[in-house]
Amino acid sequence: MKNKNGEKYHRIINAATKVFAKKGFFHAKVSDIAREADVADGTIYLYFENKDDILISLFEEQMTLVLENMQEQISQEKDAIRKIEKFALTHLKLIERNKNMAEIIQVELRQSSKFMKEYKNEKFLQYLNLIGDIIREGQGQGIFNKDVIPGIAKRAFFGALDEMSRFWVLSSHKKYDIETAAKQISQYFLYGLIKGSNESSSLLDMKLNPPKGGKSEHHRLFETGT
Repeated sequence: MKNKNGEKYHRIINAATKVFAKKGFFHAKVSDIAREADVADGTIYLYFENKDDILISLFEEQMTLVLENMQEQISQEKDAIRKIEKFALTHLKLIERNKNMAEIIQVELRQSSKFMKEYKNEKFLQYLNLIGDIIREGQGQGIFNKDVIPGIAKRAFFGALDEMSRFWVLSSHKKYDIETAAKQISQYFLYGLIKGSNESSSLLDMKLNPPKGGKSEHHRLFETGT
């Protein structure tokens, strides 16, 4: 098995992204990927064991980039509230900008029995742990309730983002934009995290409570539709 690097390897990965998004993982053939990559069918097997291996390698390549980007984005924020908001917006914008990859991650990966049953998804766990780290940071800052279990909260937050991502990929009629979706998801989540008796909750309250004679951000967002 050749080292998974170099021009041909990345050409095959890029071709697989297009083929899986167009035909779906189940219907795609290795020969389709070879044709798209302009290589012989046998060349594919110099780098990959089978179609599942291509899909998993594609996912790992993408998750490495996603992790690096997310770490960079949240490092620009100082407090945990802003980091939660930035995480939601960055995650959903990635889905919006890369439709082919989004469809593969949201739909096609789940058709691979090898991925679902055998793959040790370390990259994804690292991604989830970024959320857990933010929650612990907020607890350390006295912003988030210490009764919140990070292991549960990080999965709940990602679950909301994941479902919105799936909807964004599959829906042909969207009644709101990514920014609105990211803001509402992060705000609902933050309501459950922030200590109600702590003065730090005022940062979120300022955004949601209406000024005199005006509407709150909370009410404005609800007017955008469902």
